[in-house]
This record gives sequence, C-alpha cells and structure tokens, in this order.
Amino acid sequence: MPTIEANGLTIGYEVASAGPPLILLHGATGSGREQFAAQVPVLAKAFRLYLPDARGHASSEWDASRGLSTTQMADDVLAFADALELETFHLLGYSMGAMTGLHVAARAPARLRTFVAISIAAEREPRLAVGRVLMDPDRIERQDPGWARQLAGRHDPSQGEGGWRRLLAAIVADIEAQPLLGPADLRAIDPPTLIAAGDRDPFVPVDQAWALARQVRDGRLLVLPGVGHDALSDRPELLHVALEDFYRSTASIARRRAGASASQEAAP
Repeated sequence: MPTIEANGLTIGYEVASAGPPLILLHGATGSGREQFAAQVPVLAKAFRLYLPDARGHASSEWDASRGLSTTQMADDVLAFADALELETFHLLGYSMGAMTGLHVAARAPARLRTFVAISIAAEREPRLAVGRVLMDPDRIERQDPGWARQLAGRHDPSQGEGGWRRLLAAIVADIEAQPLLGPADLRAIDPPTLIAAGDRDPFVPVDQAWALARQVRDGRLLVLPGVGHDALSDRPELLHVALEDFYRSTASIARRRAGASASQEAAP
C-alpha cells in the first residue's frame, strides 16, 4: 500500500484506474480498501480513485487517545489532495467520511468538481445517541465478538494493541464535540451535490437528509428504500445506478469547474 506525507501524518491509501480524480472517504472504524470494495469496479470505469485511510484507522497511524476531530480530518483531506497535486477533484464520503467531506466542501468549495455525501446529516442527533450505543467497545466484545476481532485485525497492527477501542472512544467524542455546519456554511457548498440516505437509517432520518439536500446550493436527494446506515452494501445496485446517473448528468459542470480552477491558477 502506498503512503504519502500530509498534514504531519503518514496516510496510507489505495489508488486505482485512470481519469478525473475522485477521493473516497470511508466511514468510522472502516478503511478505504474494505469499505468501498463494491464501488471500486463501478467508479473505476470513469475515475482515477484515491482511497485514503483516515487518521487512526487501518494504515494511517495516529494515537486516537490524543483525540480525533472532524476538523483534523478535513485538514488531512485537503493536505492529501495537495500532496498529490490535485488542484480540483471529485469527492465522495460515507458516514464519518461524508461529515469530513461536508467540512471540506464548506471550507474549499472551489476545489470540488462534484460532491457525494452518503449516510450523513448536519444534525448531531440522533447520530450521537446511536453512536454511543453501537460503538461501545465493551458492548461489542460482549455481544459481537466477531466484530471485535475484525476491528482489532483492521486497526491494531498499525495503531497498537487495543487501538480499536481507543478509536471508537475518539469517534464518539468527536461526534459530541464536532462543530456543526450552519445554513451559511452549507449554502457555501456550490458544486453539484448528491445526498444519499437509506430510509431505515437510525443515524440519519430521511427528513434530515432532505433538509441537507435543500440547504446546499446545487443539491439532489437519493432515498434508498429498505436500506439502513450501510448504504454502500445493503443494496449497492441501487446506489451504483444513481451514482452513474449523477456523474453523467453533472459531467459538463464538473469539467467547467476543473477548467475554471486551472485558468485561475495560470492567470498572472
């Protein structure tokens, strides 16, 4: 797996295919390689894919007991793009990665050609209440030892023994403390944006996803029927068709946004 230095962090990442750059941000406790396994063959037809591991996750070493914040992770994404010399890029995030993406998009909207946010909303609740229950390490070891072994196998080789437990605590603390984006922040997000949510997601009620799609400047809403929080794998065929349609319908806008950035960079 290649690594790159960005924002004082050694970021491990996967890269695949060729074409316009698309950065994919995985969710909490995941990794780029594993979380987007179903999407890579579909998206690689049109994009060069970059799949970084977030700090404290899998190959991107970071002591989560020092804290883990959405602000840091947004900094990491922009520094990652800088290190790869990507002036503009497409961005897709899932869950925690989608929240990171929202902060990137609000802070640096001109750098994004398009943005896709899956399984996220701008509100803190019910994300925090659900996260406290589902990401309790003691509960996981007691009720779902298979998942505990999977988390340890994914994170502890790079993060140290017990790294997965420290990571879960840091993720919940971040949800509790992360700065929420207000209407002005969300309105600043002007690339074509797709907000996707399952209609059975305990973290993201459909009305919150609808509100987010309405607040960004050029938003579209995708509600996936019969799908919970794991919209990447519950019914991936529905998501894949919607993604292909979104990227096809926004291709000319994305090209203009890429061209405008290149023109500004070349201007004296």
